[in-house]
Amino acid sequence: INGHEHQIQIKGFLPPPRNEQTRLSCGLKIKKKLTVPPCLGKFRPVVGQCCHQCTPDSLVSRKKLGQNYSLGFHNLLSVTEAQTRYRGWLVRRVCCALFVSGCKVYSSPVSCRLERVCQSNRVTKALTAEHKAPEGGDDHRPLDCLSPFLPLINTCISSGVLRFVGWVMLKMFASVFGSIQVNLNHLPALHRASQEGSLLVYVYVRQSAVDCALIPLVLFCHSLRVPYTVCPLQIKNSSLRSILQKVGVVLLPLSARTEKDAETDTVYQSVMTALVRELLHEGQAISIGVSERSGLGGQWLARIRQLIKEGSVPDVSLVPVGISYDCVPKTYIQVGLSSVFGWLWSFLCERPEGSVRIHLAQPFSLKEMCESGRCRVDEWLPLQDLLLPVILNNCAGSAFGQRRMSWLLPSHYASELNEPSQSERNLSIAIILHLIFSATSCMAVMPTSLVSSLLLYKHHKGVSTSVLCRDVAWLTEEVLFRNKDVGFGGSLTDIVHYSLSLLSPHLLIAAAPSRKDPLIVPRPSLAATLHLSCMAKAVTHTFILEAVGACAVSAMLCEVAHSGVSDPEFDVVLCQSELTERALQLCHLLPPGFMPPCQSSQSFALDAVDSLVRCGILIQEEVPRDVPICDFWKKEDGALTWTTSDDPYHSDSDCEEPDLYSYKISQPSHCPEMLFFLCRMLAGHLRALCWATMGLELIKMPLAEAEFVAQIHSHLCDTANKKKQHYGELNLTSLPKKTLRDLPFLCQDFKSVFLTVSPLFQLSENRQKLHRFISQYLYN
Repeated sequence: INGHEHQIQIKGFLPPPRNEQTRLSCGLKIKKKLTVPPCLGKFRPVVGQCCHQCTPDSLVSRKKLGQNYSLGFHNLLSVTEAQTRYRGWLVRRVCCALFVSGCKVYSSPVSCRLERVCQSNRVTKALTAEHKAPEGGDDHRPLDCLSPFLPLINTCISSGVLRFVGWVMLKMFASVFGSIQVNLNHLPALHRASQEGSLLVYVYVRQSAVDCALIPLVLFCHSLRVPYTVCPLQIKNSSLRSILQKVGVVLLPLSARTEKDAETDTVYQSVMTALVRELLHEGQAISIGVSERSGLGGQWLARIRQLIKEGSVPDVSLVPVGISYDCVPKTYIQVGLSSVFGWLWSFLCERPEGSVRIHLAQPFSLKEMCESGRCRVDEWLPLQDLLLPVILNNCAGSAFGQRRMSWLLPSHYASELNEPSQSERNLSIAIILHLIFSATSCMAVMPTSLVSSLLLYKHHKGVSTSVLCRDVAWLTEEVLFRNKDVGFGGSLTDIVHYSLSLLSPHLLIAAAPSRKDPLIVPRPSLAATLHLSCMAKAVTHTFILEAVGACAVSAMLCEVAHSGVSDPEFDVVLCQSELTERALQLCHLLPPGFMPPCQSSQSFALDAVDSLVRCGILIQEEVPRDVPICDFWKKEDGALTWTTSDDPYHSDSDCEEPDLYSYKISQPSHCPEMLFFLCRMLAGHLRALCWATMGLELIKMPLAEAEFVAQIHSHLCDTANKKKQHYGELNLTSLPKKTLRDLPFLCQDFKSVFLTVSPLFQLSENRQKLHRFISQYLYN
């Protein structure tokens, strides 16, 4: 990365995609004389490496391949005659068709797959349990239960259809996106793994219906094996289903309305597990999308792990895939759409602009992760065991441990997996969490993410363009410093102008002759804030350590303020143990994907506090002692030996007290502003939890789960509009429900699917304690 005057030039990056006709409401003039501070180095951050704790062997073996981390990016939509074997005027007109015809295709014809699936023990047991034929009855009757799943089993990859669909997708995406940039650094590892016969499973986090089409297209254009893609959409059109099933798309059965409904069918579960087994035996690759809010899609990873545990499959290599959008398409997955034509039409007509950045991470062994014992789940506890003693009894010692998120793999999903113990099921959940975190970590921070986070968390009352440019340069350096990749390059003014043009429907841009710089303000509407929150999520992931630590500091300052002590200079001493304890308690409220599951919550909380020291918000001080803490004499067997405490983790049985530290908030003027900027990153999730806990008093319980979600959704919208604090993120509506059920604030009626308030929280006093516990982390 070379820092020049008003330039952010990143090696291997392309300038922002073309956007000649801006959609700004007024002429936006950005001053050219801006100085961008020097950046960190000459190369981009390395992202997508294997976990050094859970899969060190995979990390070492991939490094031995001699990967080149300066290969740069390839724009998938930029197809020229150079990518074909021919040259000439006519070739330039049909170069896309020639390129598609020259890509290598691994066809996958169906040969006796149906017979093998039907004869598997797993499917036979499910059919027997589903339909017990009477004596002398029709023995072929159980096979009728398989008829809805026969098209799914016969899903194949036809080379001719795949080339045609690939050409259509390239043309369609070229009219939708400015560019689709693919990180080339890990492609050699995938080619080598494919040549060695490794079974590859690509895992991504669901954001849009476009996700499941991008990964096969990227692999097809780079002559890698196109995977069988699990599609969570319900598609009714028979012609479209037939085409998709010939390019390896595994659809939902027509009898199921949603993915969740399909997974409740034991026959479907058994058939899908047997189908995955046969696909892996054939050497096919698989692409799976996991939802970080509901956990849907994680059951496929649990199936693969079960097959490895049974010995049916030797091993698979998991490949996290990070997909970043400048503007997330509005075709968000809504399981239950009757047809895909509707969103295709709106997708093409509305012409969403922006670019896409795709990072394919290093493949790592699932067997190594499961059998090495490095991925530990021994300390996993229910959320009620972790937080209820703190909330109700103010007991601090019970907060240590890892939160168990059982809802990521509901019991009916794993009913046919026959996992004997809770630790085995927790291991499957840990794999799901690890893949969500790994795929999220691969996502690049796009320019719209930077601008959205600054407008939402730092300049929510408005900012001039010159100040915004300065802060974009600062935030870019901070993101790169944290080893997070960015999805843009070029001059700073072009980057800011490009971002504002994409975000303009959600902004108010005011320009006047008396002002040198236009003033930019987020629109005071819930829809605008939700869009900015969605785009700023990548920045929140990058600063999650600092955000947790800042909220912990805010909680302690709030306690000091409530005690009647007021100090405008922030000259308050914060105890290390108490500050770490507040951060630890907040960790248990985080949504999945923010915290690495292979790291303990206590270690994460300690890192959160240390991160505030590194960024200059806190200043570490030693507590005065009679004996200097840096060194001391120690008596062993009558002799005095010199001992030092350079090791921060030094411990000695002769020392009765651990090293004591305290922190003070630094005095520079930018510190409070930075502290509030970090606190606002988690304000949306925490405020949604607060409003949900208080809003349940207004909702008549018990309610069915779907009706409850709709009513709490409406309550969050009404409260946000009423209080003019648009932090109730609607896309997190399911997370308050999951957290409240884990506490348990909500419980399920016996032999019923209705939700109601648990007897413990029917007391107003306990509800107030819960509300105070969550609201303490809100900075205001």
